[in-house]
Amino acid sequence: MPSHRTIVVGLGGLGSATLYRLATELGSGVLGLEQFGLGHSRGASQDHSRIIRLAQHQEQYAALAAPAYKAWDEVEAESSQQIVTRTGGLVIEDRAARRGLASGSRNIEGYTAMFDRYGVAYELLDADELTTRWPQFRVAGAEQALYQAESGIVDAARANAVHISLARAHGAHVVANTPVRAVRPDGEGVAVLTDTHTYRADRVVVASDAWTNQVLAATGPRLPLTVLREQVTYYSTPHLAEFAPSRFPVFMWHGRHNFYGFPVYGEIATKLGQHMGGEETTADTRSFEPDPVRRERYADFVDTHLPRFGGPELYSKTCLYTVPPDQDFILDTLPEHPQIVVANGAGQAFKFAALIGSLLTDLALEREPSHPIDAFAIDRPALTDPTFPRSFHV
Repeated sequence: MPSHRTIVVGLGGLGSATLYRLATELGSGVLGLEQFGLGHSRGASQDHSRIIRLAQHQEQYAALAAPAYKAWDEVEAESSQQIVTRTGGLVIEDRAARRGLASGSRNIEGYTAMFDRYGVAYELLDADELTTRWPQFRVAGAEQALYQAESGIVDAARANAVHISLARAHGAHVVANTPVRAVRPDGEGVAVLTDTHTYRADRVVVASDAWTNQVLAATGPRLPLTVLREQVTYYSTPHLAEFAPSRFPVFMWHGRHNFYGFPVYGEIATKLGQHMGGEETTADTRSFEPDPVRRERYADFVDTHLPRFGGPELYSKTCLYTVPPDQDFILDTLPEHPQIVVANGAGQAFKFAALIGSLLTDLALEREPSHPIDAFAIDRPALTDPTFPRSFHV
């Protein structure tokens, strides 16, 4: 039975980052297993672009935001590949549309409170100041905006490929197109079963996202994870210069629906998505066909607020969010089997992926994590109390 120091199951954003960080310490003692081809489009870590930002409205994420940038800097320095593109970023709150909607701390005041606590520079803009600076936007007048210069794009597909290449350079073995059928505690170690081999490891990191419960089925209770089918649309805008990364920032729009958007990057097109709100599905039954209701909703938003951002639709595509009831990460070891580390990004982790790889490495090597992750414990009420209500930030 082949044996390794550590095995990583799932090589998307979190898994590939963990594989790299483990390989820097353990070299050829590390194995990465991916059930599909590398860079596949069936999960959550596909596509060109994710927003990276210091703007966080919750303490547990604000504490990790600056260290995440540092972690990406380290990956870029070793690889000589650019992964992060700084564009500046806007959080725009349509206060008229949000009136009466519960938002908790997910508002301008929530973001500025965290900026002030962590000493991050930012600018507050009213509707007129917003459109004076970025005339691409059309607003009604009740909007307020928050601008932070360090926000930008982290290239998801490129980042995954870089992490895997660096892991191989440090000696890690990578096996693709190999589904893991079970992870089973085996004495103080773990047995990892595939269709052709049973591998043994001292420690295993499960970063299987929508397939997490299937991989962990032999280890105990199911985690209460909801799988959602989300989607984005690329628009072939004819106004390329206006939406170049040097002239147009990434943005989040908090209104009746919460949208997020990108300048021209990855494709010769702009990109728009909606945070959360997709239909429930499973990893195996999900459809790859975009939802026409959401497609129309996106087009209405663009027509109203960013008319020159739009153009002929280049394509729409779907992806999966796998979300605990409180919409927080899971970064922890199994209480009954501490040799098994579990990671879940709650549909919002890619901006932190390079850092999370280090945190999961700490857990796998039985070290105190380098940054606080108590909020992401696997034995918290959201994951252990069957009456815990879902509280998604839609």
